[in-house]
Amino acid sequence: MPPPSAVSAARTILTRLHDVMASRSNAQTKLNTVVDVIGEGLDSEVCSIYLLREGQLELFATRGLSQDAVHVTRLAIGEGLVGTIADNIDTLNLAEATAHPDFSYRPETGEDKYHSFAGVPIVRRERAVGVLCVQHVDPRRYDEVEIEALQTVAMVLSELIHSADLIDEEQTALSPAQTGPVHLTGLKLVKGLAAGNAVFHQPRITIEHVMAEDRDAELSRVYLAFDKMREQIDRMQAQAEFGVGGEHEEVLETYKMFAYDEGWSRRIIEAIDSGLTAEAAIERVQQRTRMRMRQIDDPLLADRMHDLEDLSNRLLRIVSGQMGTAASQGLRSDTILIARNLGPAELLEYDKRRLKGVVLEEGSLTAHVVIVARAMGVPVLGRVHGLKGALREGDELLLDADQGQVTLRPTPVMAEAFGARFAKSRERQAAYAKLRDVEPFTRCGTRIQVMINAGLRDDMPGLQLTGADGVGLFRTEFQFLVSATLPARERQTRLYRDVLDAAGDKPVVFRTVDIGGDKVLPYLRHNDGEHEENPAMGWRALRVALERGGLLKVQARALLEAAGGRTLNVMFPMVSEPWEFDAARDVFESQRRYLKGQKKLMPEAIRYGAMLEVPALAEMLDVIAPKLSFLSIGTNDLTQFLFAADRSNPKLAERYDWLSPAIMRFLRRVLLSVAGHQVDVTVCGEMGGRRLEALALLGLGIRRLSITPASVGPIKELVRKVDLAEIGEAMKGWLAMPPPSMREALTEWAEARGMEID
Repeated sequence: MPPPSAVSAARTILTRLHDVMASRSNAQTKLNTVVDVIGEGLDSEVCSIYLLREGQLELFATRGLSQDAVHVTRLAIGEGLVGTIADNIDTLNLAEATAHPDFSYRPETGEDKYHSFAGVPIVRRERAVGVLCVQHVDPRRYDEVEIEALQTVAMVLSELIHSADLIDEEQTALSPAQTGPVHLTGLKLVKGLAAGNAVFHQPRITIEHVMAEDRDAELSRVYLAFDKMREQIDRMQAQAEFGVGGEHEEVLETYKMFAYDEGWSRRIIEAIDSGLTAEAAIERVQQRTRMRMRQIDDPLLADRMHDLEDLSNRLLRIVSGQMGTAASQGLRSDTILIARNLGPAELLEYDKRRLKGVVLEEGSLTAHVVIVARAMGVPVLGRVHGLKGALREGDELLLDADQGQVTLRPTPVMAEAFGARFAKSRERQAAYAKLRDVEPFTRCGTRIQVMINAGLRDDMPGLQLTGADGVGLFRTEFQFLVSATLPARERQTRLYRDVLDAAGDKPVVFRTVDIGGDKVLPYLRHNDGEHEENPAMGWRALRVALERGGLLKVQARALLEAAGGRTLNVMFPMVSEPWEFDAARDVFESQRRYLKGQKKLMPEAIRYGAMLEVPALAEMLDVIAPKLSFLSIGTNDLTQFLFAADRSNPKLAERYDWLSPAIMRFLRRVLLSVAGHQVDVTVCGEMGGRRLEALALLGLGIRRLSITPASVGPIKELVRKVDLAEIGEAMKGWLAMPPPSMREALTEWAEARGMEID
């Protein structure tokens, strides 16, 4: 909590700034006064303002530094602390400025005696046009309220320098050189290819008036805006029926929770009380949210903060009267949507016939919008840096979310090559679609079971579209991840029953909730609140479910009731030892006895299975196998545990290979351990959906795969070309005497037999 003196100082600064802005002094005089006001208010010996002129940051006004340096000292974007702030459009708050790697000393300023440093960017149209900074002799970090005061002042300065023509507007626009082709890379969120014209999801609202003239009038405007925004969310929730989905309603529940959050609205009202307009107050609180987002390591919490920013954008549009988004105006052609981030509710507003792809400056694999986009079949590329600085509305874009890149303003040759690849991809998809009703028999006549992985109602149509044999892995945790609160038993039951109804006579394997690790729920935390150093190997999956007994009991009842009169296939994740499986099965059996006593319709049969992800379980298969109906090998987690390599760490992504002899030998040992038991063995995960890896698995003896719906056609096509005896003999030889590269050896073997492996 900042000291009372800091709070009062911030308010004093804003009050005095109102008088400065209202005066008839020229711009330079106002800037000179502003640095004095801030320096006095924050008790800082130095306060300086740098503005962007002719491509460099020029010292325009200062209190504390040498006046001879004004209009003399210049820094390039990215040079020194000031240039770094402008380049990153981010805040710096340092107790010792010289310790920062980007520190650059300018002797003409006389700043060598100052230690502490804090600076914020002055932003106009999402680009830094200057920097406001303070310095102090004694080393200290500035309080959060002081940083917020600096950011508020920077907003005021943005208005001042714009009205005084202190910067050239074209410096905030695209450079003339940025008109040719540009390739940008990003994070593959939803794979796919798309072409279209760039459309900004939300044209940036430029706040022209920062300081309020009438506090009561601003409060009235923001109260009305809150009411209207909440009405929109309620209406959207009522109208968000999409496909056969119910998850979207749960996503919108999170939005509703934020929309009615008193803490958020209180901070905006406090900002208005300090002297800001409604628009500036919303932007001020939004800046604070962005700062916190950068400090959050938890991806799920970061996504919730993104939800809050989406609502801030909506509120800002309402209060400013600028409601025209790309969705409300309608898409006129094939479109690639551009946004900093995007909320799932906002994505649902778009015409699905014209929306071909989405490119985000931010975004993550666990974001709500990714779940919705995947259900819509819209490719998404995230974390594309420098996007808006290189792009104009209407530019032609080629989005390749398979390769993780987007091409801006392609040449005719680039467009032609992309078009050919796109056409080939569509031809392949059409050919795979024709295999929907074809059973995947090998050349030697063995039937291979090819199933899909799912986690949402919206994934279920993929079962019929691909002709898959069933759902080999239904991830029940997705319902928990998109919900604002712990899903009630009735809601879980409804989901599971809908999934079974959609599957018809095809089997569905429900994995009990697998949360923890990188799937953290804000409403379900450790009892002790301790931070986990290695969450992937920590309090997660079955460990959570067994500790939180009520969690597994509720899910057990929901699954049992949903499967009444049918066969229930239930699988426990991350089983390390047989007793964990026994304990989880006992929960289901006790709930079955209870419900049977209540005269509830029970499943005709229950088949229990375990996920083999923890290598330790492989040493106990002789003990646990007699109790299992099926065993599913989760290759993603299993591989990272075998190699002690975090699969979410990009530096380690290439350090291990699924076709490593170590993994192949391990999987073969698992198959030998369960031989003779009536246990169905399935490989789940990305490995089984890759053609070359699937070929190796078939050679090991795997006869059941559970993969993404998009991979079913390619794997079916591969299966029909395989002779199991031939590939089995080859794998046996390679495992006995591993070649220098198993991948290269297998590739050569497949290509020699006319098998496409890409």
